[in-house]
Amino acid sequence: MSQYSLLRRERLLTSSRPLPDFDVVAAGGPWLHLADGRRIFDGSSGLVCANVGQNSPKVLARIEHQFRRATFAGAAVVRPDIQMELMERLCHAVGRPQDAVALVTCGTLGVEVAVGLARNIVRARGGKRRGDILTSSLSYHGNSALTLALAGNHARQPRPEDALGLGPAFPAPYPPAHDHGQVERACDASCAQEVANAIDGRGAENVAAVLLEPVNGTTGGAYVPPDGYLRQVAQICRERDVLVIHDEVLTGLWRTGTPLAGDHWDGANADLCILSKGLGAGYTSVGAVLVSPELAPLLRHADADPLPAMGTMATHPLQAAACLGVLDELESMDFDAFRTRGDRLGSALRATTDLPAVRDVRGLGHLYGVELAPGLLWPLMREAEARGVFLYPFTGAGHPQSEGVVVAPALTSTDDDITFLSDALTGALSALGRSN
Repeated sequence: MSQYSLLRRERLLTSSRPLPDFDVVAAGGPWLHLADGRRIFDGSSGLVCANVGQNSPKVLARIEHQFRRATFAGAAVVRPDIQMELMERLCHAVGRPQDAVALVTCGTLGVEVAVGLARNIVRARGGKRRGDILTSSLSYHGNSALTLALAGNHARQPRPEDALGLGPAFPAPYPPAHDHGQVERACDASCAQEVANAIDGRGAENVAAVLLEPVNGTTGGAYVPPDGYLRQVAQICRERDVLVIHDEVLTGLWRTGTPLAGDHWDGANADLCILSKGLGAGYTSVGAVLVSPELAPLLRHADADPLPAMGTMATHPLQAAACLGVLDELESMDFDAFRTRGDRLGSALRATTDLPAVRDVRGLGHLYGVELAPGLLWPLMREAEARGVFLYPFTGAGHPQSEGVVVAPALTSTDDDITFLSDALTGALSALGRSN
């Protein structure tokens, strides 16, 4: 890149990394084609969002059809036919067929709207005085001032003086985020008692909801909760008239092998569920908040506050069209083959734990975190890219903070794609061991 181009790049206020940018001239499925003739396999679905790969004919057909009909229409003015079609398709796809749905423009706004809806519900239902939202010490719920202050993303938390008086309320059920003091033991379902303690410490009359990632995303690197934990949290919350919100922005729509990550555990159903990345799949920015049918009528109750503002571009018809194309792609998958590929990927990654560069491998379906020995993150990224694979880095918990890569290929990847990814990453990890 020329000096002039580098100066221009500095003016674009966005994230960067200590590796060269890819000069992409074409893309198809999970592959990026570069100007120098090479191709790179996208091993993390971009920012864990390009779930059906790029250049989907089904998505394009949906967008083109809607483009010819109308490119913008406010849902309060023009009958929202395509938005209602998306609502019905989405709710059936994730096994919540009677839910009410708020469509917004991104995952961050989805979290903010879910917070507002939860506060409205508990005030209309039980007259709660406050609407506190409790989160864990290892979590990420969006990039606004509110959501960054609420959550436990160590790298992105605001300074204490800028945190609006907010912060995580209970430890996540993963070591080293949950310190059991003098007792050395693994986390289990009993760690949910920390949630009960947090609610009781605030006073249940002051707490609207507990906000959780059912499976940890990129903050800690795909931590999976202990069996029974989410069920225990749900029980604790319902005993105290507190709602459960699942942030499935990253994990929703089959990323972990099931329609929702919470589906892996019986009794873990949430009152509200937030979707985003897998729904837009990189084709459009979108968020969706699903509200259970038992609670949704309270949002129209005479004593309820007005609905939270969804934004000018919310319920956008082209957005809805793109999402319908994504659902077309997802629902046309061979799910038996898809789950088998996820199992193969997990087995191949767990086999690398014998290598000196690897500290841990965890995850489900098509979402895994490979935690590395300290100082090896960027060397691994270079080795992987030299072998034709891009991966997404994470930094997590502990002192010093853990680091590694998120392995999350497109759900539509082929058997050959998974083999290529597994072989390239294993080779990169092995090369690190030889160089140290």
